[in-house]
Amino acid sequence: MARILRTALIAVAASFVFLNTIYHHLLRHPPSIATEGLLAPPLPLYLQTNPNLALSEHKRLQLQEQEVDHYKSTRHVTSLKESTPAVSILLPAWEILVVLPPESPPPPSAARLTCLFPNNISSTARPSGFLSSPYRTTFKCDFPARLRRRFPFPQPVLNSPEKNNLPVIKSSVPELLRWNFLVYDSITTEDDVVLFVKGLNHRQGSSRSSSDFACVFGDDVINGVKTAVTSSVQEVFRCRIPKLTALSIPGGEERIKISLEISEQNRVVPSVAYYTPPPKIAIKQPKSLLCACTMVYNVAKFLREWVIYHSAIGVERFILYDNGSDDELDRVVEDLIQSGYDVTTTFWVWAKTQESGFSHCALRAKDTCKWVTFIDVDEFIYSRSWLNSLSPSREMLRALLPKSEESSIGQILISCYEFGPSNRKSNPRKGVIQGYNCRRRDENRHKSIVLLDAIDESLLNVIHHFRLKQGYKGKKLRIGDAVVNHYKYQAWVEFKTKFRRRVSAYVADWTQAVNPASKDRTPGLGYAPVEPYGWAGKFCEVYDNRLRDLTRAWFGFGLSSGYRNGLQES
Repeated sequence: MARILRTALIAVAASFVFLNTIYHHLLRHPPSIATEGLLAPPLPLYLQTNPNLALSEHKRLQLQEQEVDHYKSTRHVTSLKESTPAVSILLPAWEILVVLPPESPPPPSAARLTCLFPNNISSTARPSGFLSSPYRTTFKCDFPARLRRRFPFPQPVLNSPEKNNLPVIKSSVPELLRWNFLVYDSITTEDDVVLFVKGLNHRQGSSRSSSDFACVFGDDVINGVKTAVTSSVQEVFRCRIPKLTALSIPGGEERIKISLEISEQNRVVPSVAYYTPPPKIAIKQPKSLLCACTMVYNVAKFLREWVIYHSAIGVERFILYDNGSDDELDRVVEDLIQSGYDVTTTFWVWAKTQESGFSHCALRAKDTCKWVTFIDVDEFIYSRSWLNSLSPSREMLRALLPKSEESSIGQILISCYEFGPSNRKSNPRKGVIQGYNCRRRDENRHKSIVLLDAIDESLLNVIHHFRLKQGYKGKKLRIGDAVVNHYKYQAWVEFKTKFRRRVSAYVADWTQAVNPASKDRTPGLGYAPVEPYGWAGKFCEVYDNRLRDLTRAWFGFGLSSGYRNGLQES
């Protein structure tokens, strides 16, 4: 009897240890933070990438499928009879982007909307912006902490709690899409279809062969129409246009879901992009000689200064890619438009996609612009030759472009001076040009003005300059001809926002202890958004007041809005 009792006790102890191990492994380990600040919960079905792990992955997926079956049988999803069908994407920092179907009417502005998850867990839904091609309304909500330890992560239902409907049981719950493995946009040109895809080409200068992929047109992946991929560089993939008859599109009017297949894995990347056949009659409009394209996030307080200054010296159109701003950007843009400035905004919510955003802009602007300068809102072009000018002229920037005899010049490269906080501890009231006047001595890198027709078909760019087609070359200007004042290291209250939102996909994330000698890092900053000792006095080697004094002479002061022509003072 004693032997039987000892055996039973040993079995119970072993079972307890085993179950405790499983509990800690599956439930207690929170998701880790992966590269680029990505959210990294256990991999979903579509993220199997290593064939050497096939056996262990198969076992893990069996456990996952068992958990999904249990999840479906025990969880209820409460939704309204009038709830809006949508697709949801998990963004960084546990934020969810909810995308309504194409052209569905947005809910009433007064409606209190929530993202409703299984087991009646909800979070507030906030209006976010509007995706284009086709037009779609989006909302953002937080992914509840209670749901972050279990997978698959469920998509929410967008609901209004003001409606009193009985809960219903859904037979299945779609899984959240992930922002780091997604076809997120597409553009149809006269010759091909361009897809923007995250999660396939991970390193600068190391892109997978285009033969590894195929474009898939249609919601039915198995029976969809496939075309060849002709280019695979960074997050840009170019595909051949499908035959409309194969898609059964009456009159070419219907919108078709488009995605990218990883051929050797027979697997399709999740997509929120659509293919829309180009109109049969293209409406041509006159091109501006010079435009400016930039990516912005919460720059409303600086935007007027940047637009008004560059408009005065020759930029005709301004194209803003809004990376999810939640300040008063829309109001400032509307004020600028009302004042006669040509400013357009594209909602571009996708994180760490500056290169692909500029590729997107180069394609979209080709019908309206001849040359485009790709600079940031904290960067200002000027020339020493303007210092004796009594007023700005729209011919100033045009004089930097090549003459007719330099027809092979496809890109103008302009060096930068990097300005520091200049002993400021808060945002300067009269704009960055007036507020920051101390910089590093040496020039650093360069920005560009690009001839759009000269850009290589791959659309490859290194943030601010592009690869050119064969037969074109770049021309680097001397410092005496032109320079970019880059007000890069601003007062800490402003700079710490930049720390948290690195927009380039191919530079080191400041939060990770990798590549510490990179020029993309800030010397002395470290890996946390903590103000370094003596930040206000850093990077101050040369006091440079030339552009400050020049803009004072051109625009003057005196009004509450800053410069008389509208430069901001807030």
